Amino acid sequence: MNIFIKGFFTISIVLLAACSGESTSDDTGSTVATNKTTSTTTQAKPLELTIFKSPTCGCCGKWIDHVENNGIETKVRNHQSIAPVKNRFHIPSNYQSCHTSVSEAGYFFEGHIPAKYIQAFLANPPKDAAGLAVPGMPMGSPGMEVGDKFQPYQIFVLKKDGSVEVFADVNTLEEQFNDA
Repeated sequence: MNIFIKGFFTISIVLLAACSGESTSDDTGSTVATNKTTSTTTQAKPLELTIFKSPTCGCCGKWIDHVENNGIETKVRNHQSIAPVKNRFHIPSNYQSCHTSVSEAGYFFEGHIPAKYIQAFLANPPKDAAGLAVPGMPMGSPGMEVGDKFQPYQIFVLKKDGSVEVFADVNTLEEQFNDA
């Protein structure tokens, strides 16, 4: 009997660990989808972003795939209008894009920022930074792929005092990826 209980307990743990996603509604009525990457190590807690987007935006979905494929866990919150989110984080209109992501530490990431720059920012946040932004939707940025077409763009650090600095210049398609 004791062996049976231990075996049942072990199988239950394995089945619970195999569950990797869930979908619920939050208190604002938005749909929340959680995608978790299972880690075999217990070192640092995986990076997680909450992403606010329109439920019909295809490029946002492609950008989410990009960050998930680069080790970032996501919670997606679909809203008909994400303007209130952008206002809450004081993101100026000339730095806005189609989606806004927020880290557990409260930093925002506006638009099609490559995962490697988000990870670099969070590893060593610049002093007084509120977040990063890629204004608009540059062709060739993650989620905005169109064959091999690419439009160079800048990633900006938006500071809490309203000032802005260049965080990175992305001049080639290859510069966006971790192995470049």
